[in-house]
Amino acid sequence: MNRPFSQSEELSGYFARMFSDSFIKMIISKPHSKAAAIKKIEIIPLKDKYQLTLYAADKVFHENRSFDEVLEVCIKYMCDSFQQVNGWDGEAEYSLMISKGGKIFFKRQAKAVAPVKVRAGHDRKKNYLLEEGTVIPPLIDMGIFTLTGQVVKSKADKFKQINRLLEIIDDVIREVYFLEVNFLEVNAPEINAPLNIIDFGCGKSYLTFVIYYYFVYIKKIPVNITGLDLKADVIERCNDSAKKYGYDRLHFEVGDISKYKPHDRVDMVVSLHACDVATDYALYNAVRWEAKYIFCVPCCQHELNRQMETDSLKILTRYGIVKERVAALMTDAIRANLLDHYGYRTQLLEFIDFDSTPKNILIRAVRGDQKVRKKSHKLAEVHALMEEFALHPTLYDLLADGEELQ
Repeated sequence: MNRPFSQSEELSGYFARMFSDSFIKMIISKPHSKAAAIKKIEIIPLKDKYQLTLYAADKVFHENRSFDEVLEVCIKYMCDSFQQVNGWDGEAEYSLMISKGGKIFFKRQAKAVAPVKVRAGHDRKKNYLLEEGTVIPPLIDMGIFTLTGQVVKSKADKFKQINRLLEIIDDVIREVYFLEVNFLEVNAPEINAPLNIIDFGCGKSYLTFVIYYYFVYIKKIPVNITGLDLKADVIERCNDSAKKYGYDRLHFEVGDISKYKPHDRVDMVVSLHACDVATDYALYNAVRWEAKYIFCVPCCQHELNRQMETDSLKILTRYGIVKERVAALMTDAIRANLLDHYGYRTQLLEFIDFDSTPKNILIRAVRGDQKVRKKSHKLAEVHALMEEFALHPTLYDLLADGEELQ
């Protein structure tokens, strides 16, 4: 898709604004063709050059270029292959989108929090979305931060895990949410509704509080978050904490995942460590409500382990520890395929290091264009696995009973 010269000049002006003296990072994404050789490009500053990281389907390439060369590369890729850019400097976050009709949308959002800032050369320091030295009340109550906002040494791994969760959410917010908001602001400026988020099985809700902090105080995104759990005493304490922190758009309710009825539309469903089939009910409700975003960390996946039987692949069921891990992986693979079949773009990501716990998979799904036909081959793969191992997954049964799989 070659764009006219005048549009190249317009793009050059926008890129010049993004490459400021305090430039931190840029991401070029969303290729026009799924068959494109390069899927994404990241750009960071080095001492006297810029490093380009080009992500192909199965390889990653690194190039060091001068400013003029980088600018030329950015314009060329945007003219020929890509439709979205996100950039960050010390003062703002920038977003640029090119519509199918060739119209350019550009936005600068002041005081946005940028992703990891790197030092020149190989001496790089990890910057987290939750910055050390910032007083964040939930982290203090969790014992992760001191009263002055420093990480308690014994809680360093927990701090990394929480930030990893936010990074996984932030990837979607940067690359999907802000793009859509920019488009709406240009075409329908009156639309500025908050994100409605449901957290199933919230428990003591420490992560719920952190997610609220991320959206409201870091990304400046208005949200309404509802935490749901079965224990009334836990819910009461959580509501008290929300009042103490001043989180006035966060509240908690006593409720059952399988029976819950939302008060409004649901934009995002979060389920962190819901036990066994509770995750399936959370995913089913997310599909039924047509939630745009899903983030689930499954836990205690016993269902398929109890069901697995096979004549041709007994090697996978003979040894207890192998059977347990295979069953857990099958459970999440089936969940991902079912979400894909229903029009979601689904990924299974490593949540934390395997050395910490084998229960380290996070399901991340973003609802796609519902005009696209359902991916029947993904459903066929589920059927084949169910037949081979005599499986009856709860999520499949829920979707089938609710006619979502038809």
